[in-house]
Amino acid sequence: STLLKKLQKHLPSCLLKQSVSKTITGSLSVGSTLTSFFLVCLSPGEIVVNEVNFVRKCISAESSQDDLWGKLICTNFKVSFIPQDAPPKQKSQLSHLLLGAHDIPLTCLEQVVTVNDTKGKKKVLGSNQKLKFNPTELILYCKDLRIIRFCFDEAGPESAKKVCLAIAHYSHPADLHLLFGFEYQGRRYHESKVNGSTPRGGLQTPIFDRSSDWDREIKRTGASEWRVCSINENYDISPSLPEQIVVPVSLADQDLKLYSSFFTGNRIPLWCWNHPGGSALVRMASISDPLQQKKIEQRVFTAITKSHPQRSDVFRSDLDKCLPNIQDIQSAFVKVRQICVIDPFEESEERWLSSIENTRWLEHVRAFLKHSAEIVYHLDGKNASVILQEEEDRDLNCVVSSLVQLMLDPHYRSLIGFQSLVQKEWVKAGHRFLDRCNHLKKNYKEESPLFILFLDCVWQMMNQYPAAFEFTETYLTVLSDSMWIPLFSTFLFNSPKQRAQHLMDFAKNKAIPPGEDQVVYFPPVWDWSQQFSTKDQTLFNNPMYIGKGAACVQNGEVKTFKRTKKNYSSTLRGTSASMRNGVKGADETLPRRGSLVSELKPDFSPVKDESPSERFFRDWFSRPADQQGLLIPLLIPSHVALWRLFFLRWVPEACIPKGGPVTAYHKLSQLVDEIDILQSQLRQYKGPSPGSMPLPSPGGPLSDQRRMYFKASSPNDPPTPPDFLTSSFPFTPMGNLCRRSIHGTPISKFLNGARIWLSTETLANDTV
Repeated sequence: STLLKKLQKHLPSCLLKQSVSKTITGSLSVGSTLTSFFLVCLSPGEIVVNEVNFVRKCISAESSQDDLWGKLICTNFKVSFIPQDAPPKQKSQLSHLLLGAHDIPLTCLEQVVTVNDTKGKKKVLGSNQKLKFNPTELILYCKDLRIIRFCFDEAGPESAKKVCLAIAHYSHPADLHLLFGFEYQGRRYHESKVNGSTPRGGLQTPIFDRSSDWDREIKRTGASEWRVCSINENYDISPSLPEQIVVPVSLADQDLKLYSSFFTGNRIPLWCWNHPGGSALVRMASISDPLQQKKIEQRVFTAITKSHPQRSDVFRSDLDKCLPNIQDIQSAFVKVRQICVIDPFEESEERWLSSIENTRWLEHVRAFLKHSAEIVYHLDGKNASVILQEEEDRDLNCVVSSLVQLMLDPHYRSLIGFQSLVQKEWVKAGHRFLDRCNHLKKNYKEESPLFILFLDCVWQMMNQYPAAFEFTETYLTVLSDSMWIPLFSTFLFNSPKQRAQHLMDFAKNKAIPPGEDQVVYFPPVWDWSQQFSTKDQTLFNNPMYIGKGAACVQNGEVKTFKRTKKNYSSTLRGTSASMRNGVKGADETLPRRGSLVSELKPDFSPVKDESPSERFFRDWFSRPADQQGLLIPLLIPSHVALWRLFFLRWVPEACIPKGGPVTAYHKLSQLVDEIDILQSQLRQYKGPSPGSMPLPSPGGPLSDQRRMYFKASSPNDPPTPPDFLTSSFPFTPMGNLCRRSIHGTPISKFLNGARIWLSTETLANDTV
């Protein structure tokens, strides 16, 4: 008790529980009375709801010798397993500030399954359900593709039943306000006020919750014929649109108010982006009244035409007619998850790859990239404004508008730019994150992984142009994981109005003064300091990035890349074709004539009767890619690969224990960091002269605000063991996937970069 009091005194933010003394029998056969301590670190506002001792976390289904023993705890935020004998932590393992190695947020749980082996019973638990048998196992299926299994061999049957019911109940909240984020951010806000923190926490990403953010974007893209309109203030016109909307200068507010009632959800056309040549990218919902459709469309199209310097015609693309719907995307994702995570790698490599192909997930990824490239042709090649139309303008439009801007504008390929793109085209544009993520587990028909699909498309481009993006696939993976941590305003709501209403109620309940900035008391996910230390956040940075001010070594000299003003056009290119400036080698084969990808032929020879679009793409691919200009992804099926870090990171046989992409990035970062330091010292060196300043000591202090992952070590530093980051980074706790370990399965080719091929039949149907 004295030790417990001392620990409680020194650890006020943690809950310390002393386990009940018990004689352990059975498989352990210790035969002695043990007393052990479990340290449960809790966030502000987090409470323990239920717990059970002597639980076994299964590491392998073949043998129990590697299993972990400990305590299973359910809080109002997470399911936490506390091992009795915690393994030593790796030196460079990512440390999450909110979650331990064996923690799962309740929002991340897809299914809670209880099993009784002796009776052969299995039950999927929901909220307020009864369990008629004592569970011997608990299996948790997670939305981040983990499968975690606990056994209650030595645990008390009633305690095991209670903790299973508690996990099921708290993972099915009846109301949005019951999500832990509302409790956590309220406590955190008041604590920060006591500590005197700065407003917005130094957040650099534009949130687009004020006119100035939209004004800056208009100025940055040169959209001089567009203006910020406030007719939706207090969400008077549409609940799913932001309060500030960018519209053509030629459209008056009263006309927009009149037109709004004819659009689905009152969603008037929404400006996304402007090309330096004057063409604009606009998104809009369908017009619900067929009698008024032609009249309204003509007025909207005329206004967009007037905003163009050359009065170019407007091209409309109906995404509902040419892209998979949300049910198709959900179905494909469920199938690919089944193959990658649940089914073992028992079949031959070829059959496994065919199974992946048959899910149609990669086909959908390719379809969105292909259509986005076609929109790029109209904006850049034809210099024509484009309207993306979807019935509600809240799902497919989000994906395509984001991808088009990513291809055209290098600003969005920087870290801050990418975050502002997501904020603008997803959060403020009213993507239904609450329904599509199914946080409340109420309507499975509305669930669809559209944001995951978008991140997969982004990864495909990063995989082909690794030097064009400031962020890494680790960043994309962490961003996808953050969807299931309910502490940020970014992924919790269906619309800006719903967000504003809930946060206003939240502010009243937590006695937050009126007029306080919502970003201060309920921050977005872009405040990464809530999850990771400054050092860990630098793992988001790509050391190979060729961007504004990024350094690169050429012929022994450090060159700095700078953007030119109008570098979106396909006529601007970088270095020689053989090098491709960071583009992965293209082992293309000849595709069908007549498809969009026919422009990707290795010889790039002119073809008779080729269309203007074919000529545009052939011309683009015939030149080396400019990393800070227009980027078009390769669409041959062999270049559309499975995103291994996302889909296979929990698969034991796909994990590289001391290696993988993250370790390679880490080592590259240290190398570039050393070059950066040496270059800085060279700039300071002025040669031996009476008044010259000595060079700084190699072992001297270096700035913490570095672009790279970690500071390069000095020759004077003592040697340190090598840093390893496993291929399943960023989260690599043991036992996150309980399945048979299959050694020697022939998937080595796939793991080493084998491509996924679509069938000949699919290629035959691939026409523009």
